[in-house]
Amino acid sequence: MAFLKSNTPLDVLKHLLLIAGVGLLLVLGFFYVYLPVSTHHGETITVPKVTGMNVADLEEYLDARKLAYFVDDSSYSPSIRPFTVLQQDPAPGEKVKEGRKIYLQVSMKNPPVIKMPKLTDGSAKNAMLILKSYDLVVGQIQLVPDLAQNAVLKQFVNGKEIAPGAPIAKGTKVDLVVGDGQGNQTFAVPNLVNMPEDEAITLLVGQGLQKGEVFEMPVQAGQMAGTVVRQRPVAGPDATIRTGQLVDIWVAR
Repeated sequence: MAFLKSNTPLDVLKHLLLIAGVGLLLVLGFFYVYLPVSTHHGETITVPKVTGMNVADLEEYLDARKLAYFVDDSSYSPSIRPFTVLQQDPAPGEKVKEGRKIYLQVSMKNPPVIKMPKLTDGSAKNAMLILKSYDLVVGQIQLVPDLAQNAVLKQFVNGKEIAPGAPIAKGTKVDLVVGDGQGNQTFAVPNLVNMPEDEAITLLVGQGLQKGEVFEMPVQAGQMAGTVVRQRPVAGPDATIRTGQLVDIWVAR
């Protein structure tokens, strides 16, 4: 009891040191004994791989490992079974505390509905790129007579024309009607033989035809250099051609 008496300044100092020591012991005991015991400090769980599993099997599987899950994203793929786990965070093998939630991306049962893009008036190649970016599928491509070569003229789904902006499910097949670069109009094949090359080409363009290959042939007797001596298709009483078709010519040089 004599130690507790504070008759001198030295006694006061002893009391203060005692109080400080007890306080320090309490603080150290709280952080290094109580908290580790109450929070299982230092104990970790290895995250298992759950990608490829069905969500219906996860609760029991993760409960046994003292973990939880939360679906925070979803996407659709026709080749993947619905409710299959596609991605997880944290990744397999990471160390986490007991009770940690694993955030999942899961495949959807039904494809999301989007707006049909406008494919007409563009090229068939561009239409294919657009369909892919919208997660739509290129169906049949039907070529029809039209001067707009490789241009998309119409867009169909299940045999019915679909307008831009109409609702459509991702993964749907879209059929395209594409111009073949040739028109519907047919007429007699023009006779280009013995015409100067420039006049023959002008005639072709004027009739809605296209210049094909130009071949050179040695000048023969009775021929004039620079004139057409042969053509394909040949002209004749029953020979017809369609707008936009190619005509090859042979020119004497």
